[in-house]
Amino acid sequence: MKLWEKGIPTDQKIEAFTVGNDREIDIHIAKYDLLASKAHAAMLASVGLLTKEESEQLNKQLDLMLKQEQEGTFVIEADFEDVHSKIESDLVKALGDTGKKIHTARSRNDQVLVALNLYFKAELSQITEGVEKLFDTLLKLAETHKNTLLPGYTHLQVAMPSSFGLWFSAYAELLIDDLYLLKAAQKVVDQNPLGSAAGYGSSFTIDREMTTKQLQFADLKYNVIAAQLSRGKSERTVTQAVANIANTLSRFAMDICLYCSQNFGFIKFPDALTTGSSIMPHKKNPDVFELLRGKCNQLQAIPQEMIMITNNLPSGYHRDYQLLKENAIKSVEDLKVVLDIFEFSIAQVKVKDVNLDDEKYQYLFTVDAINDLVTAGIPFREAYKQIGEQVENGSFKAGNTKEHSHLGSIHNLGLDKIQAKFDKAVS
Repeated sequence: MKLWEKGIPTDQKIEAFTVGNDREIDIHIAKYDLLASKAHAAMLASVGLLTKEESEQLNKQLDLMLKQEQEGTFVIEADFEDVHSKIESDLVKALGDTGKKIHTARSRNDQVLVALNLYFKAELSQITEGVEKLFDTLLKLAETHKNTLLPGYTHLQVAMPSSFGLWFSAYAELLIDDLYLLKAAQKVVDQNPLGSAAGYGSSFTIDREMTTKQLQFADLKYNVIAAQLSRGKSERTVTQAVANIANTLSRFAMDICLYCSQNFGFIKFPDALTTGSSIMPHKKNPDVFELLRGKCNQLQAIPQEMIMITNNLPSGYHRDYQLLKENAIKSVEDLKVVLDIFEFSIAQVKVKDVNLDDEKYQYLFTVDAINDLVTAGIPFREAYKQIGEQVENGSFKAGNTKEHSHLGSIHNLGLDKIQAKFDKAVS
């Protein structure tokens, strides 16, 4: 069944190409199309396009399908083009002519839009919870290891002293920036497009504010063309928010892979989290973080793909938009898994004591030495020159570790400030 079918058969080869794998993808939005259909039926009854009895019959059947979806028994068979045709067919099978009335004053275009917006709203809330869990773990690790020093690097060269507390809390605070964008994406999709139909509204006197309230959208997408133009833009916004989180995690995973290697040797993980080699019995590879890095890089590519698909489309609906749905949903579903695996794995990290007396760290405290001279009254540029000469002639000797006391530095991490900032971002 196809919602647009008029009795003229479509070439099977063309049909297979145009339908693609919509049936498999649409399982993710089935719940939300059913909820939107319930709201739509109630609205149709309120404006006299359905009787109260018809609305109740539709509502009952839609609830049965919602129960099937919840139990995992809702199936979109090969006879159907997508979830929308499946739902309508089941309504017609159960209710006859009453089922045929459900599509009054709407189009498959605004059906897809409202189902996707509801899906994104719900899933972005779950992603927020995943970010919060990872943030909590990182802040606990920062507190636990706040006094354990770690060499800091620039250009992959030994630079200045850092600490594990500084490292863990750095990525925790970066997640706050990602949350800001995630919240913005939630706001974008928290608008009701239902009632825009094919993009030009309807001659029926429908009540769009009623469906907005019933579906618990924060606002209505008032202009019906704007509602249709949001297709593509919403997906890009959501996947960009996902990509920002993925960027943070990809960089973190890269650090972890480096720090696990023998040349750094700063951290390790339980054997159960590592993999071996088919020929090298000593290997304990951080495959999980390498895959997390790779998956996060895949996620960062998706918004660029969407820009290329939608960049020059004129107003109105175009079938190109169908190509966005799969990767938009994949982006969301994959990030949920990534966040879960990342938090599960990083929570088991074992921090090693780093021997800062090792020869390769001999210049780690040159800046502290310069600052000592400045404190003694020597101008900074002169102090820099003196220490530089000591480095060049091999006479530099590091003194005691200096206190880095300003807010946000090694010995004053400001974890309470970071926590407060996060709490505000979440709320």
